[in-house]
Amino acid sequence: MITANNLIKKFGSLVAVEIDYLNISKGEILGLVGNNGAGKTTLLRLLLDLLKPECGEVLSKTQKIIQSDHWKGYTGSYIDTNYLIDFLTPKEYFEFVGSLYNMKIAETDQRLNDFESFMNGEILSKKKLIRNLSSGNKHKVGIIGALISKPELIVLDEPFNFIDPGSQIVLKQLLRNLHYEGNCTMIISSHNLNYISDMCNRIILLDKGRMLMDLCNTEDAIKKIEDYFYTSALQRGRKI
Repeated sequence: MITANNLIKKFGSLVAVEIDYLNISKGEILGLVGNNGAGKTTLLRLLLDLLKPECGEVLSKTQKIIQSDHWKGYTGSYIDTNYLIDFLTPKEYFEFVGSLYNMKIAETDQRLNDFESFMNGEILSKKKLIRNLSSGNKHKVGIIGALISKPELIVLDEPFNFIDPGSQIVLKQLLRNLHYEGNCTMIISSHNLNYISDMCNRIILLDKGRMLMDLCNTEDAIKKIEDYFYTSALQRGRKI
């Protein structure tokens, strides 16, 4: 469903992403893991045409994303609060997002029922502007906006950050339900290896923008990734 070829992104002299080839098949749940600065968010931004690479290309359903907007109609994503329109209320924001997918207000309202447990009575009932919400609730608004259209492709950066443990569990189930109902493709970046190992059928470990490991989710694969992080932490400790 998604293919990246010879993808390179630099910031000055720093090579943030350098990937020869990456293919993500329809229905895969792909987890991206890596230490801070590994290039996870940069890669997601490249896959969403939010950054222009120095070279290479990204294709969605075999078409170059830089040449067509076709992919936007079946893609839902949330990277950070820059996605939000903070002078709107959450309901206004959801209606705006729904309109981008040609959803009527009644349909958007109906879809919001699926997120009642995730919102936990804190998003719609208080009628606050988004800018006045807590960091956790802003994060929830962004995630709901990414999921509300039931897209074929879901891209989330650190979706389990900022929210309480109960909401993390609810979100995990929401994502599982969406995948089960529509066989949607998911790309999830997270520092939380437990959630990645619990949800994803494929895991890519990034290091300095390169794919260090590309593994099917097995006990042996998780052990290899844990060993990498343990060794990496020891090395950083020695440098300090």
